Parts: sequence; C-alpha cells; structure tokens
Amino acid sequence: MYQVIARKYRPQRFSDVVSQDHVKQTISNAIQQNRIGHGYIFSGPRGTGKTTMARILAMCLNCTDGPSSNPDPDDPVCKEIAAGSTIDVIEIDAASNRRIDDIRELRESVRYRPARDRFKIFIIDEAHQITTDAFNALLKTLEEPPEWVVFILCTTEPQAIPATIHSRCQSFQFRTVDLDQVVDRLRWICGQEGVEADDDALVAIALAGDGSIRDSESTLDQAIASCGAKLDADAVRDLLGAIPSEVSERILRALKEGDAPAMLDVVDRSFREGRHSQQFIGELCRQFRNLMVMKIAGPETKLVAAGSSERGRAEKVLADFSQEDLSRYTQILLDLYRELQHATQARFRMELGLLKLVYAGRLRPLEEVIAELGGSSAPTGGRQRFQGDSGTRPTRSSAAVRPPSATAPKTAPEPVVKQPKKDRPAPSATTTAPVDGSLKARLLEALRDAGEDFAADALDHGAVDESDSGGIVRPSPMDRTTIELCWSSIDAAAKIAGIGPIKLGEDSAERSPAVALPEAGESTAANGLPETESEAAKRALADPDVQAFQERLPGQIREIRNLREYSS
Repeated sequence: MYQVIARKYRPQRFSDVVSQDHVKQTISNAIQQNRIGHGYIFSGPRGTGKTTMARILAMCLNCTDGPSSNPDPDDPVCKEIAAGSTIDVIEIDAASNRRIDDIRELRESVRYRPARDRFKIFIIDEAHQITTDAFNALLKTLEEPPEWVVFILCTTEPQAIPATIHSRCQSFQFRTVDLDQVVDRLRWICGQEGVEADDDALVAIALAGDGSIRDSESTLDQAIASCGAKLDADAVRDLLGAIPSEVSERILRALKEGDAPAMLDVVDRSFREGRHSQQFIGELCRQFRNLMVMKIAGPETKLVAAGSSERGRAEKVLADFSQEDLSRYTQILLDLYRELQHATQARFRMELGLLKLVYAGRLRPLEEVIAELGGSSAPTGGRQRFQGDSGTRPTRSSAAVRPPSATAPKTAPEPVVKQPKKDRPAPSATTTAPVDGSLKARLLEALRDAGEDFAADALDHGAVDESDSGGIVRPSPMDRTTIELCWSSIDAAAKIAGIGPIKLGEDSAERSPAVALPEAGESTAANGLPETESEAAKRALADPDVQAFQERLPGQIREIRNLREYSS
C-alpha cells in the first residue's frame, strides 16, 4: 500500500527534524545529564514537528541502550514506537478523549508500571481540547506522577491550557520553518523519489505550506501526482491556484502604462478561469509586498521569500515604481482583501479595487507639489505619471499639476497689516445715527461691513467733514488714539465707500485748523501704525519664501499680523 510522503519521510532522530534547534538541543542535553522531566508541553503552529518530536523523545527514553539522545532507528523498540504498536507509549487524541471520564481512565493506567520498557509515556495530542474539569482531574497526577511516567502534551493553542497545567510542565514553543529550510527538505525528498523539480516550483510549494513542513510535504505529494516526474513552476502554480507569472506581468504593465481596460481584462480572465477572488488578491498582495521590500532593501534581500526567477522579474520592474507607489498599492490591496471576505458582489469589488491601483499611480506626492511652489525641483520617484485615459500619455514633467500662477492674475491687492484686536467697548445707547447719505454714514457702513466695529465705534463719536479731495476725519479727544491705531482700516474703508482720500484733522471738540496726516501707505509713521508694526510687515514681505509664495499664488496674502503683539 502506498505511504504518503509526510509519513514515509517522518524523522526518526533529532538530527532529521527540520529547524527547532532550541528544542532539540535542550532535550538532548537533558537526556545526557539524566535530567528528564515528568511533563512536557510542545506548542506551536501545525506541521512543525511537535508530535514527531514527542515520538523521538519516547524512542530516546525507551530504546534498548537508553536513555540516549541519539537512538538507533533500527532498534526493535524504536520501530514499535514509530509504528505505534508498543503498549508502553500511549498516544491519546484529546479531540475525541476530552471528557473527565477519559482522564479518569488515564489516571488508573498511570498506577501500573510499564509492561516492558523503561518509561510509560503518554503523548496527548491536541491537548487544548481537554475540558476544564478533565484538566482539574489531571492536576495532582501531573504534579506528582510515579517515577516511570512521562506526560507529553502537544497543542497548537497553548493559551487554552490552564496555567496550573503550564506550571507543572516544561514548555517548549515550536516555530514556523524558514522558507529556505522547507525548500531544501523538499529538494531532498524529490531526490529520494527521483523527481526533477525547478526551484520556482519548490518555492511555490513551500509558500503554500506557510512554514509547515507537513503541509508542504502533502502539497509536494499532490504536485507529483499531478505533474509526474518533472515539476514545472507554472503547472504547480496553476495547481495551487497561484497567480501565473504572465498575469503578474500584465498587471504591472497596466500600472506602468496607466491602462485601465487592461486591468479590467485581468479581472475578467480571473473569473473566467474560476479563480477565488480573495485568494487571487491575497497572492497579488504578497507579490507587491515583495516588490516594496526589494525596493527598500535591494533585490537580493533575505526578507523576501521568492525564487531566483521571481527575483529577476522583480528587479526589471523596480525602476518603474517608487517606494511610495508600491506601499500605496499594497495598502489598497490589503483593504480589498478585507472587503472581499464578506462581499456579495466579488467581481464588482475586485474591478473597483484594481482600478484604484491604476488611478493611485497618477497621484503626485504632496512634497513634490510644495517643492515646486518653493521654486525647487523634486525627484520624480523613478517612473512616469499619466493624466487622462485616452490619447497620448504625457510624462510627469509635462502632465504635472499646473501651479495656480498659470491662471491667477499677476496683480494682487496690497496686504493689510492686521492690528491686534483690543477689548471693544459696547456701542453707546445714546449715539445718534448720522443722516443717511452723509460721508460719516457711508464710512461707518463700510467699516462695519469690513468687520472693523472697533474703529467704527470710535469714529461714531467724532465727525467726518468734506474736503476738496475727499474727507477729513475729526475724532473726539478720547478716541483719537484709537483712530490713529486703526487708520489703515479707515483709509481702506473710505476707498471702498467711494469717499476718496481722507485725512486726519484736529479733534472735533477743538475745531482748530486741520493738521492732516499723509495719505495711507506714504509713511509708516504717518499712516497711523506704530513703527514696529510697519517694520514687521516689511520684514515679512521681504522674506524670499513669502515673495515666492506671492509669485505662485498672487492675491492670497490678505493681512499681516505681528504675533508679538498678540502674545503679549
């Protein structure tokens, strides 16, 4: 009768076990030093050698010349243990023997000495399936068993085993097996079976095993049954439902050229071939993750699990994509993978998600746009960007987002120096509204529309007289300082109201000959602003970055504030 590869090539010595060096070394040293424990917990992912290691430990303890850390597989006792026919090594499937009654029977058998061998060994597989009551019934026996008993609990879920059990056993955590070690093991088995296999085929099988030796060996058995004595990479990938290299190249070409119809054709072909959409996207996500890591760490990095041909293909396309592109693609695919888990319209979701990849390649980094606004150039990220879906596809340099200066007017209004707002007094209830249509009424209306209520309230107590060129503002003695501080706002409001140039005259109560200030903007000292405020505005406008900003975005600087005044 045919024996499957996973059973036929099951390790019989510690040296045959792939990986798990930390477990092999510790147990071997314990046997050599005669420090054999009465309870062990072997935990870790499936197919990493937990039950196999338990059987090898049983061989080491019960072999004819033992205890020995290197038993002879041809020893009669070892052969019986490997075949599962010895009565002193008892394997229990906890998934079907999990009740308290089953544990009571085990306790009864513990009381009797081994029939022939040195130790009576209980290997409890899937130990996490045992109920809490059954574990409690086992506590005392596990803590103080007879000297001839050894318990070995194997589990994939160590967190499900009570802490009281953990504290009575030595715990060993098994690890997933490295891809290169799995490939080496599969290559050795192929040599024993007389099967020719290329590296990419073995890598595809090892990736399907996901770090599990047993799963990889079962997949190899399936591949040999399908392909015969020669394993071809494309045939193996098709058998496992992986993405063929030709499809991966079409996807990368569609992203490089911004070809949305080609991406939709990839989705159509995938569904016509009956591929599982989530599995397809998961494999695609793995490939883009590999590209991203190769872009960062180099094509020969050990962080990527890939064959030589896949690395060669990846190296050819890395120059076409930036690191930002690849990380963005990977994130979109991860989101799509989660959406497909419960999606009712898988094809629609897949089409939309892959189209996002195409459109995401046309985005420009924010840093690049900011660098252009500052007048400097930025790196293009290694590949061309596209704009539009038809016709010729310009490169990034010609299809870049145009700066606002291309359409904005060249002239801009003079920025207003904003004064810090003081506590504004409430308007007087006794103030008499000026006659509609007067200079004062128009000026007050313009100030309030501009939000300058503080200046309007001060001006409301004074007078505005008509002059040959425009108007003369005559404030009340108490409000003169306020009028001087807000003079630039008042002057701007007068121009908006159509009054024309205005001047500051004597106080309204004195009616002395007018002493007019120069027009706003002529002198920093004469326009009502403190000298320090005007100097701060000049320094701000003279800054090269501010000037570059004005050139790119004219008219966008509306006001200038002295933050020192606001923080004081």
